[in-house]
Amino acid sequence: MASLSVSVKHTLPSLLQYAQTPKKPISQNLTIVSTSSQSHFYGLKVLHSPSFSTPSSSRTSIVAKVNKGSAPPPFTLKDQDGKNVSLSKFKGKPVVVYFYPADETPGCTKQACAFRDSYEKFKKAGAQVVGISGDDIESHKAFAKKYRLPFTLLCDEGNKVRKEWGIPGDLFGTLPGRQTYVLDKNGVVQLIYNNQFQPEKHIDETLKLLQSL
Repeated sequence: MASLSVSVKHTLPSLLQYAQTPKKPISQNLTIVSTSSQSHFYGLKVLHSPSFSTPSSSRTSIVAKVNKGSAPPPFTLKDQDGKNVSLSKFKGKPVVVYFYPADETPGCTKQACAFRDSYEKFKKAGAQVVGISGDDIESHKAFAKKYRLPFTLLCDEGNKVRKEWGIPGDLFGTLPGRQTYVLDKNGVVQLIYNNQFQPEKHIDETLKLLQSL
């Protein structure tokens, strides 16, 4: 698990302010560790650390490898039941592939439950829904069972697929990006939507696109 030491004031909201205007003096050291099931803020876990390094920019620069109108790299990953699932399995029908930071974090839970609550609309549009994070099979299985998720969750341990698809991170790259793709029946990307802090908007945007296909 990657970590990055940064310096902020005393509260998490100040971290967001610092991300926009990193000009003020540093007064307390914190380590931010991404993809933690014990997180309390959209996939973040905040711990005290004796070390610190000052970020040179407010956002990690990542060149996306998947663009609208292109076919994304193929993958085969384990689902919450331990079965192999390949992207090619969904060819012939639209598929929504959404990458999220971690199971059981507030933003990810809201997003998953919003997909669940609109699942019939996705079925009516003939689309499959697939969620991907770096959590393991056991975590995905418990997450899906607890919130009665009717769709597939895939385990991208080591974030290999996330890196291959070129998904940018947030908060200096310490927080895995929340990015959703809609692929048409030919496996071509028709929508790329990124919104870390409004997870439920992913559902609105994907349904809007699906209804136009």
